[in-house]
Amino acid sequence: MSEHKFKRHNKNLLLYHIVCPAKYRRKVFTKEISESLKEICIGIGERYEIHFVEIGVDEDHVHFLVQSVPVRSPKDIVQSIKSITGKEIFRRHPEVKKILWGGHVWTSGYYVNTVGRYGNEEVIANYVKGQGGNINKYIVLNLGCSINIFKFNNRYLAALLRGSSFLD
Repeated sequence: MSEHKFKRHNKNLLLYHIVCPAKYRRKVFTKEISESLKEICIGIGERYEIHFVEIGVDEDHVHFLVQSVPVRSPKDIVQSIKSITGKEIFRRHPEVKKILWGGHVWTSGYYVNTVGRYGNEEVIANYVKGQGGNINKYIVLNLGCSINIFKFNNRYLAALLRGSSFLD
């Protein structure tokens, strides 16, 4: 299970689901290569602050559930994983070069998605909407080429959103 990471000035829990297909969608991930891949990922985790929560290997693609720090973008994480694992797989399993003649284990593309531990998009959206209580709200109206910001309290805002006049 993933845990919060504590740094000097922040606390975070960033999880990413990453899917990397093999080049040409070749079925290269045998049991031995899958075990090597997992060992390589452990080494990556130690050096690059990328924690591999889960690794799921299919014959022609791999799913990674990773946790990292805010300094590393998802693109950087994927680039590190694909680059290092590709070189190491070729080094440890030269037979793969015969199947993947182009010199790359992975396709140039990938899939990445954030993963929420404490709620999905709807839960978090409702939580954010409910914030503020009686704090004054701001409405931004775009009127032609100028933007006007109006400050309302909740009573006036609710009346405005209902379409009734809040000046009554």
